Amino acid sequence: MKRSVLTRYRVMAYVTAVLLVLLTLGMIGKYLLSMDGAEGFTSVVGIAHGWLYILYLIFAFDLGQKAKWPLGKQIWVLLAGTVPTAAFFVERKVTREVAPLVKDETAAPVGA
Repeated sequence: MKRSVLTRYRVMAYVTAVLLVLLTLGMIGKYLLSMDGAEGFTSVVGIAHGWLYILYLIFAFDLGQKAKWPLGKQIWVLLAGTVPTAAFFVERKVTREVAPLVKDETAAPVGA
């Protein structure tokens, strides 16, 4: 598997997790603390998280297919983007597991 498959999954896992944490904080500010401006913030962050979560799903599914994960594990990784902070922990575990499967693209080709 190419390193880029793992890298794009990792980037989207972090982006999705950060946006979800920000959205959670925005919702707390909007509904519990009645903060001014929280409504606009949650609207923008919610839309961004929604669209970027779709990319996360695509990249996580691609990684799962190339790593030959069973369906249950793929669903677990896909849902990690819906629980605040879960994607941070799942990304770390997935990276440790998949790293040995990544081909070293910097190795020099063998000459004939």
